[in-house]
Amino acid sequence: MSVEILDGSTVQSFVEDERAFNSSVDGRFAALDADHDGLLTYAEMAGELMSLRVLEKHFGVDEAAMAPEELGALYRGLFARFDRDGSGKVDRHEFRAEMKEVMLAVANGLGFLPVQMVVEEGSFLKVAVDRELGQLAKAA
Repeated sequence: MSVEILDGSTVQSFVEDERAFNSSVDGRFAALDADHDGLLTYAEMAGELMSLRVLEKHFGVDEAAMAPEELGALYRGLFARFDRDGSGKVDRHEFRAEMKEVMLAVANGLGFLPVQMVVEEGSFLKVAVDRELGQLAKAA
C-alpha cells in the first residue's frame, strides 16, 4: 500500500487511455481466470468482489451486522452487473465494460479536488496514479 494524491481526472484519463486501461483490466482478468478458459465464474470473481469492501465501515472490514446470506446476495448482485448477458460467466468484454463504468463512477465521486488516499499496489487506482506520474516525468 502507498499514500497517493489523485483526483477524478487522474482516473478518467486512465480510463480514456484505452491501451493502458485495457492492458491493466486484461491483466486482472487473466489473474482471476483460474482455469484459463477465458470466462470468469462467480467463484473466480468472489474474492475480487469482496475486496471492493462495499459495506466497509471499520478499517477494511465489511459491516458485520449484515447476515451472511444478505452479504452473499449483495456480492451475487455485483457479479450480475458484470455478467451482462446473464450467462453465469463473465467474458473479457463484459469485464472491461463494467470496470470502465466502475472506474468512471470513482472518477466522478473523487471530483476535481485532489485527495490523499491509501491505495493498494497493483490496484487500478495505483496504476492510474503511476501512469499520470510517468506522463508528468516525460513532460518535464
